[in-house]
Amino acid sequence: MPVSALVPAALRPELVALRRTLHAHPEAGFALPRTQRAVLTAMAPLGLEVTPGPPDFTSIVAVLHGARPGPAVLLRADMDALRVTEETGLPFASQTPGLMHACGHDLHTAALVGAAKLLSARRDEIAGSVVFMFEPGEEAGGGAQRLIDEGILSGVEAAYGIHVLPGRSGVFTTRPGSVMAGASSLTVRVLGRSGHGSRPHQAVDPVPAAAQIISALHTYVTRRFPVFDPVVLSVTKMQASDIINAIPDEATLAATIRALSAESVEILARELPSLANGIASAFGCRAETEFRSVYPVTSNDPKAAAHALTVLGDLFGTERAVPLEHPIMASESFSAVLNEVPGAFIFLGTTPEGIDPGTAEMNHSPRATFDDSVLSDQSAALAALALSHVREGRPEEL
Repeated sequence: MPVSALVPAALRPELVALRRTLHAHPEAGFALPRTQRAVLTAMAPLGLEVTPGPPDFTSIVAVLHGARPGPAVLLRADMDALRVTEETGLPFASQTPGLMHACGHDLHTAALVGAAKLLSARRDEIAGSVVFMFEPGEEAGGGAQRLIDEGILSGVEAAYGIHVLPGRSGVFTTRPGSVMAGASSLTVRVLGRSGHGSRPHQAVDPVPAAAQIISALHTYVTRRFPVFDPVVLSVTKMQASDIINAIPDEATLAATIRALSAESVEILARELPSLANGIASAFGCRAETEFRSVYPVTSNDPKAAAHALTVLGDLFGTERAVPLEHPIMASESFSAVLNEVPGAFIFLGTTPEGIDPGTAEMNHSPRATFDDSVLSDQSAALAALALSHVREGRPEEL
């Protein structure tokens, strides 16, 4: 079925307007009251079974029950912004100092509202149900697991999400297996003994020990893991004395770590504390370490990933549904969903016209921009993926 037949022309400006409203008024973390109200207002006429989350966790779970019983499929969007000060100069740029939709979650939210509208209009064709998952706090540790614990996946047989990225606008990509890395963090407190900067021999200086730990961490990952199962470690935080002529009692460093296999995460959790402790001890210091797994690897079900490319290729043309060659080393809370049910996480290129996708600002940049003319296609893609599971008779084509 042509995309134009799936998306009414009147819906397109409506989705862009919703996205730009969300972009201008970003909220971060798990409490997103204004965002929640905007989504609830947009979906109020659809007659869905809606469960809004409480003020401290402003999720929205909406269920579309079809005309006949059948399986359930879940579609997901994340709603939170980042603690970034926007520098795009857009007319609808963030009006909230220090917050920005720099990762495209405003597009995800608007597109899922669009999918709900499209599917609601085809309720009579649906044998089963569609669960719309609006997740807060994806950037803050993830709301997905809480929603899973609350039972959102009960009866769900498949799950899909779409994330915008720099790339040729309107092109969908995904792959079987690992599609995004798992994320972990390491924090190390190196404990010494303070003293005057002019008399280091009378102190136990934790700063050189911390510096050696940083160097060793970066070397460690290049020598411990094969290039075909990569690990990326970046030390992103270092704190010591606030006074230039004082040796501090302690120095603290922290690193973000990305890995593509659970086996690698197990090795990291076991060996990184030992590495830090050994180096600290060599300098006469002591180390306190905390290794924390934030998100598991985002792993697509191979059949679901192939199915998604087939559905999107039929809908948009095969030139716009392209296999992804390599995983992306960023991480995602949707990994928790895909750990429980088969499904696929899909990327959508949204580099605006006139910008080279190869040099476009990446997600999380204060200058990141996204082409919101693709919103109707994003909504159509989500709706088509859901219909492929719950449409009466489940035909091969839409």
